This record gives sequence, structure tokens and C-alpha cells, in this order.
Amino acid sequence: MITSDAFRNKQYAVLGLARSGLASVEALAASGAQIVAWDAREEARAGVADKARVADPMATALYGLDGIVVSPGVPLNRHPIAERAREANVPVIGDIELFSQARASLPPHQVVGITGTNGKSTTTALVHHILKTAGLPATMAGNIGAPILGQDPLPEGGVYVLELSSYQIDLTHSLDCDVSVLLNITPDHLDRYDGVDDYAASKARLFLMQSPEHVAVIAAEDDWTRAIAGQLGGKRVLVASTDIKDQSRWPSLQGPHNAQNVAAAVAVGRALGIGDEAIARALETYPGLPHRMERVAERNGVLFVNDSKATNPTATAPALAAYPAVHWILGGLPKSDDLEACEPFFDHVKAAYTIGEAGPMFAELLAGKVPVSQCEMLAQAVGAAADAAQAGEVVLLSPACASFDQFRDYEARGDAFRAAVEALP
Repeated sequence: MITSDAFRNKQYAVLGLARSGLASVEALAASGAQIVAWDAREEARAGVADKARVADPMATALYGLDGIVVSPGVPLNRHPIAERAREANVPVIGDIELFSQARASLPPHQVVGITGTNGKSTTTALVHHILKTAGLPATMAGNIGAPILGQDPLPEGGVYVLELSSYQIDLTHSLDCDVSVLLNITPDHLDRYDGVDDYAASKARLFLMQSPEHVAVIAAEDDWTRAIAGQLGGKRVLVASTDIKDQSRWPSLQGPHNAQNVAAAVAVGRALGIGDEAIARALETYPGLPHRMERVAERNGVLFVNDSKATNPTATAPALAAYPAVHWILGGLPKSDDLEACEPFFDHVKAAYTIGEAGPMFAELLAGKVPVSQCEMLAQAVGAAADAAQAGEVVLLSPACASFDQFRDYEARGDAFRAAVEALP
């Protein structure tokens, strides 16, 4: 794990003891910090009783703490811990901020931070693959992989590649990335922000924390990314999907959305001094990500594709664009009340199968445009789509929604899709 003298004899509260919270407790305890820890689950509290004083930060004194470490899932615009922290003049932080504060204790290294509404995971994994292909020590963390504080420190010359959601950036105050990346901004997470401009401002903070001599890579292809790029000084590298002319040699990086991901990843590789030959080799061998346009099976000529990570319509649109004959499974916990981003590709949809909380709304939006079956449950939708699909067609789970109405996360939803496909007669 990552430890640091920066935490010795300091005092922290940790609220939430899932993966990142548990790693924070363990790293802080091993660094000699004093910790108050809390989780709603009794078994989680019992698991840290030997490392922390178990007490609810909402019911115990906060004065004098050096930080309150919360999960990115805690809605700071609604959760009362934010107001309590303000009253006690204690910063609310996340595990990425703890990593930032620990950096001085680590062997010399570089950090790449990657944000954007869509494409973060693919670009993070691709940059990591480029680094490994070039023979550099590298790890990925943040919104992907194992918690950063739970990982072993990299040796000298290593590169930490961090996928950063807006929530994680909100909890980070001192992360000075050697290379920061912004892919795109579309309306998302508006239950946590005062409109899309506020959401975009959260993304922009990644660059405000950066030293001017460090590199900012921005895919300036929408109004918000162009505006952020225009406000930055220092070393800017602007990239675009149109920079990528031929994707035919990269089997796991097809489609226009991946052209943007590749353009950004190539720019990062070059900024880190990696040669074009190693970058080209990495693009050809990149295996792709689970739950992102993942080919899970082919049965009787029908391809089944798991795109569970597409949690908003803008993320789903490229998957619909990629296949000419789609049986589309969509729905879950909605982030918007439209499917506007997907409409240009409705002619690719042979039929739609709606599930979850958004199912009735999506069925109404699609009525008269494509045939619709309201299935409610994922396994039912898989069965109906499999029965209807013909050889050469695709059964695609690309929900355009969050998963939390029926599943723990998008990974659990994707795993359930795979299991339903495997259970087909």
C-alpha cells in the first residue's frame, strides 16, 4: 500500500468503508494517523475496529481534524456532512487527495489524470497499455482498477494513470498532474450540479490544480471543452477525432468515439516521451475493456455485446452507430429524460427492449420509431431479444442509464447480461 510521513500524527475521519474508504483507513493507519471511521454496515465497521475509533462523523466532534475522507458517491450538494465540515472548518477530501499529499514520499514518478463525460475508462486503460508496451512501470487507479492507496508504490520512473470523475475532482485540492486530459463534456450528473456549466467547472478544476509547465491535452470538440481550452495558458495540446485517419488495424478501438480516445492517448504517450513505434504497437494489441462494447458470445450467427458502461445516451450512441442491425436493450436509472443523442442511429435498431425504472419513459420515447417491448428485467429482455434476432444481427446491452435501480453498479449489470446470455437454451 501507499504510506506517507505526511499523515503521521494527523487526525482524519473516514466516512464510508467500501473499497476506497477501506484502503484509506489502512494507508492512514499504517502511516501513523489517528482515524475515526464509520459505515452504515455493521460488518464494515467491525472490519476496521483495530485500526480506527468507530464513530459516526455526523454525531461526533469534527474540530481539529485534518480532513474528512468520503467516497465519491457521497452527494456533497445534499449530504449533511458537507455543512458539518464547513462549520468545523475541516476539508472534505477523497482518496485521490490523500494520494496527492503522499506523492512527496514516493519514488520520483509522473501522474496522468484523465477526465471527461465519456471515454475515460477506455482512454485510461489505453494510456496504461501504451506505457506497459513501452516498458515503463505503470498502474491505473481512480475510477478504474484497485484503489490507489491500496496499491504498492511504483519504482522510480513510474507513471500513475488516474481516471477521474467529476466527483473525485470535487474531493481533490492539490493534485498537480504531469499530464491532464479532458475528453468531452455532455450533460451528466445534473442531480449533483447546478446545471451543465457547473458540471463543466468541476472538470476544469483538474487543470487549475496543474503547474503551468505541465501538459494539458484537450479534445476541443464541444462548446465546454473549447471554452476550457481557451481559458488555459501553459502547455496545451489540442486533439480531435479527425486526427485519426485509419482505425482498421486496431480491432478493439473501432468507431468515432474511439478515434477521440486514441487521439488523446497518443498525445499523452508523446508528452511522456514514448516513441511512435511503441505507441503504434500498443494500439494494435490493446485488448479493450470489459463492459464497453465487449463481445461476450456469438450464438447461431447472432453477436451479443455488453456495453453496460454506457450509462447515458451520449455514451450509447457510438455503440448503436457501430452495428447496422441491433436488438437494443436499454433502461435503468435515468440521467435524462430524452434519447436525443441516439436518434441519428434509430435506423440501426431492429427492436428495443426496455428495462428498469426508465423503461416506461423510454418505451414512450421510442414508440412509433422502432418496435418496443417493455421487459422490466434484464434476463427477460435478453431472452426476448435472442428469440427475435436473426443471423448477422446484434443483441446489444447499452442501457443509456445508471444501474442503481436494479444492480450494484454497471459491472454487476454487465455480469448479469453475460450470465443471461450463457443461460440461453
